Amino acid sequence: MGFKVLFVSVLVLGFGVYFISNYFGIRPVVREAGLEFLTLPPGFNIEVFAEDLSPSFFSTPGPQGGPRLMEFKNDTVFVAVPNQGSVITFEDKNKDGKPEAMKTFIDGLNNPHNVAFSGDWVYIATEDRVLRVKDANGDNVAERETLEKLVNLPTGNHWTRTVKIFGNSMYVSVGSTCNVCNEHDDRRATIMKCSLDGKNCATFAKGLRNTVDFVEYKGKIYGTDNGRDRLGNDIPPDEINIIEEGKNYGWPICYGKNIHDTDFDPAPASPASLSEAGEQVRYGAGQNTLVRIPCLEPFETPSFIDLPAHVAPLGLAFYAGTKFPEEYQGKLFVAYHGSWNADPPVGYKVVTVDVETGEINDFATGWLRDTSVRGRPVGIINFRDGLLVSDDNAGKIYRIFYDK
Repeated sequence: MGFKVLFVSVLVLGFGVYFISNYFGIRPVVREAGLEFLTLPPGFNIEVFAEDLSPSFFSTPGPQGGPRLMEFKNDTVFVAVPNQGSVITFEDKNKDGKPEAMKTFIDGLNNPHNVAFSGDWVYIATEDRVLRVKDANGDNVAERETLEKLVNLPTGNHWTRTVKIFGNSMYVSVGSTCNVCNEHDDRRATIMKCSLDGKNCATFAKGLRNTVDFVEYKGKIYGTDNGRDRLGNDIPPDEINIIEEGKNYGWPICYGKNIHDTDFDPAPASPASLSEAGEQVRYGAGQNTLVRIPCLEPFETPSFIDLPAHVAPLGLAFYAGTKFPEEYQGKLFVAYHGSWNADPPVGYKVVTVDVETGEINDFATGWLRDTSVRGRPVGIINFRDGLLVSDDNAGKIYRIFYDK
């Protein structure tokens, strides 16, 4: 009798762990002393640049509390740490790729996500607003008396906000309130464009479910976008988009290469009838099907590059250094934060994307082993002829460099 009870208890426990992991996306975390679990191409090295930045005990859906997006200016790395409500700086004044000092640039913020620079101003995107503050003496501590509140932002899921300065304008991304829905606030699922003082804000691009990071490269703005959930393991794709003013990138009606989301919107935007639509795609555990119907105006802007579904692309950077081998020069590096509802889980790595051919290749892997999480990459920036990668689950920043 005791054996039967034990067997049933183990069975129930095992089913419970599986259900929690796959339905709620809560996965166990493993911490290892070194980084031997990570694999990079020959000649590349990875080391810890900073650590103990609000590591998580579990891996849960969405953002973790550790370091998110980063920027590098005047031999100093700036990183936002939401759980601490702060922006932290790491000084590398002797240029050896290792920080000599860590300082709190500013704290007391509501879920800070990233910073950007323009002149003497440091712009900070938090969940509820964009701020700017000065550090006139260059000691990497903000002068609070200069703090200005520029743009109020809507709060709630998805709560990360990203500010970038391109030219003489400020761009701010605001994710959706939901997995898939019609928004009632026209600031959600957009990138807004404002003047540098936070005035004259208007929608720059829309239909972007959750563009967590975006960068300017050779006159174009490239951004990641996270597709919706609950359509199975393989659809819809996550995306890299070339973001242009006035364009609609489709969400919630369309995804990927102009495919109509007939699960959310059964009435197709295309005049084609269901019987003429072509391929049907099964999704979910039942017999439901999606029908591949092209979207028409105003949802005419397809993704630039389709990424695998649910990998959750966040940070991205074009390599701008000279030390990486020739095949990596100008390549786009993208951080896959990782899935929460894919079975088996996917992502949890850094990949390269060739924007000329669309080819995607693994670059740094190993943060996921079976269903155990060792970290979740978030932000990527150029640093000392190499790269820095933040990890909001392990609470670390990694330095990647080439030395062969």
